[in-house]
Amino acid sequence: MRHMFFAAILAFLLSGCLSVYKLEVQQGNVITQEMIDKLRPGMTPSQVRFVMGTPLITDPFHPNRWDYYYYLRRSNETAGESQRVTVVFKNDLLFAVQGDTRIKSGDPATMESAAKPAAGGTPAKSDVSRLRAL
Repeated sequence: MRHMFFAAILAFLLSGCLSVYKLEVQQGNVITQEMIDKLRPGMTPSQVRFVMGTPLITDPFHPNRWDYYYYLRRSNETAGESQRVTVVFKNDLLFAVQGDTRIKSGDPATMESAAKPAAGGTPAKSDVSRLRAL
């Protein structure tokens, strides 16, 4: 009886040592819809940096493009969730926002047309107004 009690206590104490704790992995910039809503066409890079934070990736070959990437894997999940937003500048002014954003206006063509310049290389008024919906 005494040996069974000792074995039960030993098994109880060792069971805590056998569980493996997995860390929650969170990397990159947290991107919220409120941040995306604050972006306006024509903002300067410093204004965008104030709203969105420092970009995770600044490509030396494309200095007018900032990439914001966020990855979260919770401790109880095997696969993580990621979110990517790309901010494009033209003539040091905000030109387009692309990536995993929710469009508020309900126009499915908003994201594609906001990234395309009008004829002549400058964004048309409709393209700039559509950027607001991103």
